Amino acid sequence: MTANSQSVKVLLAQPRGFCAGVERAIDIVERALEKFGAPVYVRHEIVHNKYVVETLRERGAIFVEEIDEVPTGAVTVFSAHGVAKKVEDGALVRELDVIDATCPLVTKVHKEGRRYAAKGYDIVLIGHIGHPEVEGTLGQIPGTVHVLCEVEEVEKLEVADPDRVAFVTQTTLSVNDTKDVIAALKERFPNIIGPDTRDICYATQNRQTAVNAMVEKVDLLLVVGAHNSSNSNRLREIGENSGIPSYLIEDATMFDPAWLTDKVKTVGLTAGASAPEKLVQETIARLKNYRDVEVTTIDGVEENIHFKLPRELADVPKSEASAKSWAVGAA
Repeated sequence: MTANSQSVKVLLAQPRGFCAGVERAIDIVERALEKFGAPVYVRHEIVHNKYVVETLRERGAIFVEEIDEVPTGAVTVFSAHGVAKKVEDGALVRELDVIDATCPLVTKVHKEGRRYAAKGYDIVLIGHIGHPEVEGTLGQIPGTVHVLCEVEEVEKLEVADPDRVAFVTQTTLSVNDTKDVIAALKERFPNIIGPDTRDICYATQNRQTAVNAMVEKVDLLLVVGAHNSSNSNRLREIGENSGIPSYLIEDATMFDPAWLTDKVKTVGLTAGASAPEKLVQETIARLKNYRDVEVTTIDGVEENIHFKLPRELADVPKSEASAKSWAVGAA
């Protein structure tokens, strides 16, 4: 029985939750466990989601921060965020059996950066210092790389040759996140080169577009995702910038019923690219403890992108527990 007879509409963002890179990374750990047995070591969180990490840990994955924590010769997975070249070299020294779960879109950024570096360009990496993806990208590009994420930082840039500057971006930033910085870079360095905006991560852009489409229709926005997830935080910020109460919750237990004031008639619900659909459905179930709930999925992009698995795992069957754990495709 609900604590309040007043009903509330829940608008589900489309798309939301797992992107192809996250699905691939999780699938790699699951299939590695199927093929090699436990333990399988994972360098850093495979993706930024506590539920995902704990579920894989229960199945035999051991998460470490540094390669020297892994026994010599052990099966080791690199996370979806990518790693620096020195991490790859360290794995070789320890003779680790490495399976790379780096998102193919992140790998593409690494290749673009190395291409610019080989031509002697100063490279601007638009991203957040300290984020694992940025740390990995920095360690994959030789030469001079400047990291920034604010327009104000562009004017302070010191480069060897203003006519030989290139830029790349952190994949979890959308076109909207980067457009002002790119515009400032182009104004200061008219000959700057960089990837087409179509190279921006499709999942980041699609999830932000979906939230932008719903914020005018809702009185409260809930984003399911980890607090260290860049793309999840950005989804919450979109709601805040639109003037509606917006909260980032890691799971249903973090939902505060006090947020459901009498003014809240419609709740927007989405999930970051690392959050499984299971957590979204559990959040809806918790809402039903306090209100009668009517759920509608808004029209949006239907994503059908899938990335190939590493060759050594392509013939390993998907774990039977996988779909149940993540509830991918739940209504």
